[in-house]
Amino acid sequence: MSLGQRIKALRKQAKLTQKQIADQLGMGSSNFGHIENDRVTPSSADLQKIADILDTTTDYLLGRTNDFKSDPYYALTDQDERDIAKKLEAMMNDLDSDSSLSFMGEPMDEEDRELLRISLENTLRMSREMAKKKFTPKKYRK
Repeated sequence: MSLGQRIKALRKQAKLTQKQIADQLGMGSSNFGHIENDRVTPSSADLQKIADILDTTTDYLLGRTNDFKSDPYYALTDQDERDIAKKLEAMMNDLDSDSSLSFMGEPMDEEDRELLRISLENTLRMSREMAKKKFTPKKYRK
């Protein structure tokens, strides 16, 4: 697929018109139409703006990758993953004593411990993502 074809496909998928995107770019709709029809190559700044509007990467638009979706601003980073692993390890160590981890007086077996660990990990991941969604300033959101 060419640059123009990729832009056109994503624009249609997003249910946007040429005029809507052209207005956001500050250019005429005919100029944007020329970009979609591969008659004009956009500047690198315009290409980045188009990628932002269509929620994709410039690499996808240029054909360098076939993964069109960029990571959302609230995606977990490597540092977030390490923090979650540390917190999860600390929580599981706190629950290691025989008296603290039981169900109706019965000690939990390994299967239940693993289910609890998975549940706690999912909770930590969701809470981190929700915090990023809620507290990331708008100027840093993509």
